[in-house]
Amino acid sequence: MHQLNKAAVMIIGGAEDKIHGREILRTFFERSGGSQANIVILPCASREPGITGERYVTIFKDMGAPDVQVADIQQREQSEDPLWHRMIENCTGVFMTGGDQLRLCSILADTALMNTIRTRAQLGQITLGGTSAGAAVMGHHMIAGGGSGESPNRSLVDMATGLGIVPELLVDQHFHNRNRMARLISAISMHPDRLGMGVDEDTCALIETNGVLQALGRGVITLIDPAEMSYTNEAQVESDAPISLHGVRLYLLAHGDRFDLRKRQMLPT
Repeated sequence: MHQLNKAAVMIIGGAEDKIHGREILRTFFERSGGSQANIVILPCASREPGITGERYVTIFKDMGAPDVQVADIQQREQSEDPLWHRMIENCTGVFMTGGDQLRLCSILADTALMNTIRTRAQLGQITLGGTSAGAAVMGHHMIAGGGSGESPNRSLVDMATGLGIVPELLVDQHFHNRNRMARLISAISMHPDRLGMGVDEDTCALIETNGVLQALGRGVITLIDPAEMSYTNEAQVESDAPISLHGVRLYLLAHGDRFDLRKRQMLPT
């Protein structure tokens, strides 16, 4: 079982259960301190940040969080407001909602506020959760958009720079639900120094401060590890031509499965 009140990074594939068991959101609440949690919602990715933010406020307050606030930052310059900085410096959990990952990055990337969030998350001082667009931004490289259901090719995926919370990952979300395997393979062929991660809906990759990942929820975590890849034609073919990759390792993690991100290997459950 996961330990309660222990900081982690939670990468959620989107469409997490908000009504019934709420397992993933309850885990975020517990990891953020439970009945002592001080949670900040970041709805920057959403086109309706007020509505989106208040929905999560209601959920976490219903669970028993005494302090849940929305940092409704809609313009980049607003991130400099000392009010938001005090919120982030004093909180125990930050939750980034879904929406548009490019919008989220345009507002927060390379700001002092984001630097504080990233540093506190990496030091294990807060639990940082991100769902859908909030998950896509977790790596250094980010999938900003693209197609689905085709053979892997470079034109299938649009890349951008993410927020670098877990820089070694390259994350895609709503994964099997939207047939995005080819998109993630295309992205990882261009960045073979990263670990590809596809997260299904109502599924979460919970990453401890020691680099151990645990799968939660009703779908699977797909990991594409190109560390031992022996060949790819990615650099030689046209952008719309099929990409070949040899010797890539694939992992599918269901609920409870654990993986060591540092050693790139499965752990006993």
